[in-house]
Parts: sequence; structure tokens; C-alpha cells
Amino acid sequence: MNIKVKLILLILAYNVDGWVWQCEQNNNCVRTEKSPNYTYPSINTCRLACGSFRSLWPQPTGKVALSQELELIDIRDLQIVINAQGDAVQYLDKVSDYFKELLNMEKTNCDIEAKKLKIVLISTSSDVNLLWKTDESYSLKIETDNEIKATITGPTVFGVRHGLETLSQLVTKYKISEQKSCLVTLKNGKINDTPAYAHRGLLIDTARNYQSLSTIKRHIDGMASSKMNVLHWHITDSQSFPLVSTRIPNMSNYGAYSEKQTYSPEDVKDLMDYALIRGVRVILELDAPAHVGSGWEWGPEAGLGNLGVCIHQQPWRSYCIQPPCGQLNPMNPNVYKVLELLYQDFVDLNPNADMFHMGGDEVFIPCWNSTNEITDSLKDRSEKAFLDLWASFQQKALDKYDKVRNNHKTNLILWTSHLTNPAYIESYLPKDRYIIQTWVPQEDELPKELLKLGYKLIISTKNKWYLDHGFWGTTPYYNWRAVYNNIILRGEGVLGGEVCMWGELVDNQNVLQRTWPRAAAAAERLWSDPSTTSEQAENRFFTHRDRLLFRGINAEAVVPKWCSQNEGKCNSYLP
Repeated sequence: MNIKVKLILLILAYNVDGWVWQCEQNNNCVRTEKSPNYTYPSINTCRLACGSFRSLWPQPTGKVALSQELELIDIRDLQIVINAQGDAVQYLDKVSDYFKELLNMEKTNCDIEAKKLKIVLISTSSDVNLLWKTDESYSLKIETDNEIKATITGPTVFGVRHGLETLSQLVTKYKISEQKSCLVTLKNGKINDTPAYAHRGLLIDTARNYQSLSTIKRHIDGMASSKMNVLHWHITDSQSFPLVSTRIPNMSNYGAYSEKQTYSPEDVKDLMDYALIRGVRVILELDAPAHVGSGWEWGPEAGLGNLGVCIHQQPWRSYCIQPPCGQLNPMNPNVYKVLELLYQDFVDLNPNADMFHMGGDEVFIPCWNSTNEITDSLKDRSEKAFLDLWASFQQKALDKYDKVRNNHKTNLILWTSHLTNPAYIESYLPKDRYIIQTWVPQEDELPKELLKLGYKLIISTKNKWYLDHGFWGTTPYYNWRAVYNNIILRGEGVLGGEVCMWGELVDNQNVLQRTWPRAAAAAERLWSDPSTTSEQAENRFFTHRDRLLFRGINAEAVVPKWCSQNEGKCNSYLP
């Protein structure tokens, strides 16, 4: 019996509250009353066969050819074959376990005629290090004869992982009765896919408010579902220093909110391992010389002098951008000794990293200018004198980092600041070492100017991709459409971008809702860089939001449920 006919008969035998779904114009799944002319018993089954990209998020960038015929799967006969060498075998074995977990979440009970699913994973390279130069492309081929065979091929294990993620999005639950259900997938399909940008990031901030390991893992799950590959972890700031340093325990002893609100080296390594299996690498940031305070107070007590200045000083508006105040003391040689030990801790956590984020933004000159220990050593108090002092600090910090790494090749990331002004950045920051993360509004020409000077960029558009906006001051809220429609620079030198969830007003209770699914909108921009608009992507986005919920990520609602069940009918929710 033809599988499509079989499915229709099964559907007619099962009443789903009187509602079924039709695929209108091969684009929109629309809820309708039960009738002999319908095709699909659930919206997820309809989405599996409706539209050019079905329910895939992000949309593939290469050739896509997907059948509309479906096949039932008996998950009990699932077979995964790994064709790889060296470390790639163990990595893909763990990725396979992750994929099985996703399928098992459906909790099916299939005892009718269904076909075996065989998955073949082929990785050309045995390398399991995720770097900017890593090729994350893949091809997926689904073909059905006596069995359903899905072949995923990639030049690296990370491309293969992305292919498995795509396959997971082409499988959904098919309910036969209240007691029985199977999984269903496409009968045939081909996809070639490669990301537009190498750096597809999400910034989380656990210094302003602590986030649990469980919450951070849910962020990583959301990133894996959306093919984002960099978790930028802003782990310390002036408010707290929750990272436990094995070499300088005073940092967290003085700087953590509590003994329980800390991250041990074992915690960090566990998160990094968890992330890597999901195609995500973790970039740790130790912000300096500004954004320090809590955790740096113990210098005088230890006989090291003032490691920080302006710490907790009031009135804060005279000494920093945001309370509590604090900046490192560039005149104290012990500062650089402490930084060297901290850098060694960070390197121990991620010895294979090809980059490190040194922060470097929002140095507040009035703080240094009010500190006699600093001003007594300056010939004058001109802006250039303080910029020279800042640049001197940065070079000394770089020297310490290079000493720890025993090389002069690691890429260093800095936020845009006064020091990255195009008028004099080349005098301070060598372009062969520094990557600049821009956080200026969409209309600002700074990214173009830095790119013309030859600097590599990571772009975080302040007025589109700062997800904390809209909850403080006069900042507006950027809905998922605004996030999606934010087009960033392309070309050599642009590594990619990051969407940022700063942590002043979020913690375990609300951070997932405020981050997701909006971060996923940026994920499609960074993977696909589509020429289409959010309106054309909304059907898939609504599905992806449901997918995030199903996978345990508490993503906020973006439309009434009726709109997601009646695609194309809610134009009033356009901006």
C-alpha cells in the first residue's frame, strides 16, 4: 500500500479533536475541520511536508530537494553507522547518543508496520577542535527502499553534527491512537548546507546575576537546535567574580555572591564538554582593565597594594559607567602578576583555544584621573596621556598572556572602545593579534572603517542584537523580527556576529524567556544570511519556538497560538 494512502487511512481512523491541517499553496499549514480532503492530522506532520524548507531552522544555504511523501519509522530498529577515524569516532558516538535522546523524547509506542531507519555518518577529518577555520558544511541524503537510509557527510565532525540536527528536525511524532504512535520522516530528500559566517554567537553574562549550570546548559541546547557555535561567557565583572581560581582563591572568596554561586574549574570543563558535543565552543571573557571591583579588594591585606582603584566609590557616576565602580591599577606591577596567574587558570580550562576575550571596554578616564597613585606618574593629564596609559596596560597584559601560552599567535578579542577609534587604533592594537567586537548601532560606520583598516570583526549590533534592551531606561525592545532582519557586513575579515543577553535584569527565573527564541532569529541570520524577510520565515520560526519548548528551553511566546496554527493569517503582528 502506498505510504501516503496508508497515512490518510490512519488519519481517518483517529479523531484529533475534530481538527486537521491542510497545506495551502505549498506554504502555509492551516487548521480546518475534519473533512475527506485533508492531508495531515497534526500541524507538525503538515509542516514536515509543506513549504520549501519545511520546518528547518536555520534554513539551508545550498540545494534543497525534499519529497512530500512520508514514511513511518520504528525507532526500535534505529541503526547508526559511523565512518570516521581517530577521535572523530568517539565524538560522533556521543553525538549519536544526543540524537537518540532527541528522538526518544517523543515517547512513541509503534507496533504497526513501519520501516527501519539506518543513519550513516561520514566525517572526512578526525579533528575534534572547533575553530574559526573549521569547515561546518554537510550534505544529507534520505532515500527509502526496504529501509529508510539517511546518509550525512561532512568534512568535519561538526558538519556531521549539524546534519544530524537537520535530520532531527525532519522527524516528528505521528499519533495513530491515544495509545499508539510512531515517528515519521520524509521518504526522500537531499540537502547541501554550509554556514555563511564562521562565528555565530550568543553572549551570556553570569557576573551581574548568577545563572545555574542547568540554565547555561539550556542555553547551549537552544544554540545546538539553532546551529549557533559560540557561547561567549562574560563570567566576571565589577558586581561579582564567581569563577573559582585555583591559583588565587581570593578572587571568588571576596568576589562571589555566595559560596554556592560559583563556577569551579570542573563546572566550566563540564559545560565545555557538554557544549562541544552540541557543536558549540565556549569563549571565556576576563574583562579588564575596567569592569572589575568585587574580588579585587584583597590587595592591601595581602601586601600587594591597590590592585584596583575606585572600587565601590561613590557617587558612582563620577567614577564609572555603571555601579559598582572599579578599574585595575595600571601603575601597580602586582596587577600584572595576578593577571598572569588568572590567565594560566583560563588557559588550563581551555588549552586548545585559538582565542581569548580580554574585554577592554568602558574604561572611565575620570576614575584614573582621580587616583593620585596614577596621576602622580603621568607627565600630563591629556586624553592622549590616558590612552597611552591604557594601551600600555593592554600591552603588558598581552605580554603576560603570551608568556602563559608560550606563543605570540593567539587571537585576542576586544570590545570597541576609545582605544579602537579608527583615528589611532593602529598605533595601539596590532591587527594581526586583535579581533574587534563592535557594539555600535546598525547605522554606525565604525565596523566598515575598522574593516577597511584590515581588522577582523565580530559584530554585535547594539540596537538590534542587545536582548537586554527594552527593560531599562529608554532602550526599545527588539522583537524577533527586528533581530532577524538585522543584516550585518559580509566579506573577508567579518568572522560573524553575536547576539547579547547582558545580565543586569535576568537570572535563572527569566533569562531563558528573554533570550529565546529571539537568539534563534539571529542564528538564521548568521547561518543563512537570507535575502528573505521575517514574514517569509515566520512559519518555520513558530515551529522552531515550539521545538525549543519541547526540548526544555522556556522560550517566550511571539504570537497567539491561533496564529501558529493558522499560518499566514496574522499580518497584524508584523512590525
